[in-house]
Amino acid sequence: MELLSDELLLETYDAAIQFALEPEFIDMLELELKRRQMSPPFRSMYY
Repeated sequence: MELLSDELLLETYDAAIQFALEPEFIDMLELELKRRQMSPPFRSMYY
């Protein structure tokens, strides 16, 4: 995960939510966002 830029991580997270990818993958992305002290967009925005 450390190889992804912050921008690419956010884009990946957005796409994962939009395309309803596996919840475990989305959780992994959220953990990385939190580790970087970034706030993920609310999932409810997509549902």
